[in-house]
Amino acid sequence: MPDPHSFARWTAEFEAKAVARLRTGDPDWSLGATLSPAIVRSIQRFQVGESGDGANLRAKAARAGDPTYAAAVDLFVAEEQNHARLLRHLLQSAGHETIPAHWTDTAFVHLRRALGLRLELMVLSVAEVIAVPYYGALRDGTADELTTRTAALIVADEQRHIPFHTQRLHQAFVPTPAVLRPLIRAVWWAILGAAILVVLLDHAPALRELRVTRREFARTTFALFAPICATALPPRERSTAYAYRSTTCRVEPL
Repeated sequence: MPDPHSFARWTAEFEAKAVARLRTGDPDWSLGATLSPAIVRSIQRFQVGESGDGANLRAKAARAGDPTYAAAVDLFVAEEQNHARLLRHLLQSAGHETIPAHWTDTAFVHLRRALGLRLELMVLSVAEVIAVPYYGALRDGTADELTTRTAALIVADEQRHIPFHTQRLHQAFVPTPAVLRPLIRAVWWAILGAAILVVLLDHAPALRELRVTRREFARTTFALFAPICATALPPRERSTAYAYRSTTCRVEPL
């Protein structure tokens, strides 16, 4: 029986995905994309968030003492960097460039680097939960073929990242006393709420063009996050076995 704590299956999945990407290749950037100014600004800001080198996360993962997990984190970071590359090509195919920085990414980076691996993964999991409905809306809400194809590739990866981080957080929180768990959950939900508020304000014009209301976006995001929080940080630890059942996180249409 496979070890429920092992990350070997994740290294295998990430490696298989990398091989599949090489075999399939990129979307045909020569088709060109047609993006409105609001969508361009929105994609530029998400592209900045995807473009980090992951050095801080990789260093913390290496210090965690599990070489298999550290290898999986390296592969995860490579996927995120590939997302940044895809978004850069999408913008360029529409005649636009990336931006060097944005305040939302700067704040996000400072927050997740503030403490250890657990906080970093808590904040990263919030980012993944935000990304899934965002890229899903970008995939389904535009008539541009290249944008649809690019967003579909990214959202498929982000859906797999959620259970990957959830598994590690579940293991990390096993020794946490029951008395502290409500406080940690409250902080985690507060981080999610703040992130949703920022997206709803900062990307409001793009979401309107994609025909997604603020209520719909928030509701979908909360629904995705609830089982993650419950699995990673249950009220009390009944079992040390990993409980997140699915390796994918499906998103219903907004």
